[in-house]
Amino acid sequence: MTGASAAALRQEVVGAKRIVVKVGSSSVSGDKVGQIEPLVDALAAAHARGAEVVLVSSGAIATAISFLQLEGRPTDLATQQAAAAVGQNVLMWRYQTSLDRYKILAGQVLLTAGDLENPTHRSNAQRAMERLLGLRILPIVNENDTVATHEIRFGDNDRLAAMVSELIGAELLVLLSDVDALYTRPPHEPGARPIARVPFSDDLSGVELGDIGAAGVGTGGAGTKIAAAKLAAAAGTPVLLASTGNVAAALAGEVTGTWFEARTG
Repeated sequence: MTGASAAALRQEVVGAKRIVVKVGSSSVSGDKVGQIEPLVDALAAAHARGAEVVLVSSGAIATAISFLQLEGRPTDLATQQAAAAVGQNVLMWRYQTSLDRYKILAGQVLLTAGDLENPTHRSNAQRAMERLLGLRILPIVNENDTVATHEIRFGDNDRLAAMVSELIGAELLVLLSDVDALYTRPPHEPGARPIARVPFSDDLSGVELGDIGAAGVGTGGAGTKIAAAKLAAAAGTPVLLASTGNVAAALAGEVTGTWFEARTG
């Protein structure tokens, strides 16, 4: 990326007034629970410069695994729903406890994809989100797994994050992952190269897909993130795919990850 491109990227990121950040289960649960505090640090920094920030966070079911003494992510629907009910409570407590350091109040918003496809539900969700942001609340959105059915396996919330971005007219969507960028092939394979920028017209037909998250607790992969990025970009929202560990740099506009250009015109 040239110096001019890097400067333009920084301006687009730090100039965004409304930002959606999505984080996956494998980044905020289990032995990665310690990543919540630096994630909150980065969100708070964006909030402090005046941006309206929404966090879409997976992790309810994964968070509940140890509390329910399960051996791994449950496979039956009833246990998934019960785990979501327990884990969502703990997850919100962890976020709010960390946000307390900045005197930022979180608001819980539980949605399903169906909510955003139903005109009445969509309108209600949009009104609630707008009011929360107007009150300088940091909405934390998750899929409503306790009442969901197939939605529980809905791409680890990547598509939901893109739909939320469209719902509120976000100027930037940041998709966080365990991997620092989109690669031409799974990053552990020989010859894999990071992709810095994806023009809107690029169908990425030459990219060999593999899982982009840790196996076991998350349900997303490179394919779901590309699809979500393309969905948001088609609605006019640029997307930055970056690692959770680099979230501070990503939200500060530093050159990191993969930038998906939005549709123009």
